[in-house]
Amino acid sequence: MNKLTITDIETTGKKVLVRVDFNVPIDIETGEITDDSRIRAALPTIEYLIKQKARVILISHLGRPKGKVVDVLRLTSVAQRLSQIMEQQVGVATDCIGPEVEKSVAALRSGDVLLLENLRFHSAEVTGSATFAQELARLGDIFVNDAFGTSHRTHASIADIAHFLPAVAGLLLKKEIMTLGSLLDNPPHPFTSLLGGAKVSDKVAMVENIMNKVNCLLIGGGMAATFLKAESFEIGQSIVEAESLDTAAWLIKESAQKGIRLVLPVDAIVANEISADAKGEIVTIGNIPKDKMIVDIGPQTIEIFRRELQRSKIIFWNGPVGIDEIPQFAEGTKAMARILAELDAITVVGGGSTAEVINDMGLADKVTFVSTGGGASLRFLSGETLPGVEALLDKAH
Repeated sequence: MNKLTITDIETTGKKVLVRVDFNVPIDIETGEITDDSRIRAALPTIEYLIKQKARVILISHLGRPKGKVVDVLRLTSVAQRLSQIMEQQVGVATDCIGPEVEKSVAALRSGDVLLLENLRFHSAEVTGSATFAQELARLGDIFVNDAFGTSHRTHASIADIAHFLPAVAGLLLKKEIMTLGSLLDNPPHPFTSLLGGAKVSDKVAMVENIMNKVNCLLIGGGMAATFLKAESFEIGQSIVEAESLDTAAWLIKESAQKGIRLVLPVDAIVANEISADAKGEIVTIGNIPKDKMIVDIGPQTIEIFRRELQRSKIIFWNGPVGIDEIPQFAEGTKAMARILAELDAITVVGGGSTAEVINDMGLADKVTFVSTGGGASLRFLSGETLPGVEALLDKAH
């Protein structure tokens, strides 16, 4: 971690603008937050700044309002939840820029916390407008990026703002980079990567980058269908990424040459359709009916994956191994979560829907680390630079 963090600079009495990732799942019907783990993940940085008697101004997006004000995506409920967790009143502004917001910021006292309204109510946030970044920067003396989950974006509040304020990392951002970095920098062996989710293409760069580090790749989820098709198996109506078939075939061959165990499902749950009413049946790979699709890994595959995971010293898991939003097709994914929770190994869960599964099952404290960034963790493990990290001040060598 060669970037300055909040502990490296003076923050006492300063107006500190903190980019957090409060893009939490919300029940559209009730407006209720269904998982507050991203709010809790930002607490160490917020609490550190309060102790330093800084004036804390939090900025975040929520959902994809596409530059319009959408009432259900207002951050009021997030401010309320943060107030409850911290047992301290968190103010909420009516916007994130403009004279009214400037007045609210000017009224802050040391140790106060103010959450500004959804950044993405302004289309200038997503387009990376320097003018919008400058307007945000006017509100603070220092900028802190603690939003690892959006650090792979070139948005105004992530990358551009660092041109106008001294910019450093928050404690969560530092922890993310240190933990994920440990997967790339001399990880203990055996090292297993458990990969699921729909697309091979999302993970190719990451797999290529960790090829010389891992001992075993376990492939589940929708992406397993593409690998099975590349191996000439009948996969029925399963969705295949046709443009990734050659890549899958190359990864299978490359793994064999490098002595990496690439393990594909040996059985699967198949169904006629993806719906809450669909009934699944267990079939072995090689006996998938032409009119059905793979919706989960089967019991034999769960046991094979279990044995590989039990012999591992470090594990990185990204992506569900079945269609986990439908309860009867979530058993494989839940089994993976339970297995990881029982291991003595270092277990790192790579954000997104995988993190949601771990949090929903109450197992977050049973694994070593749950990343707050799905796309960002994959980009980081691909060896690519993250614009939000790149923009921060370097430590003097």
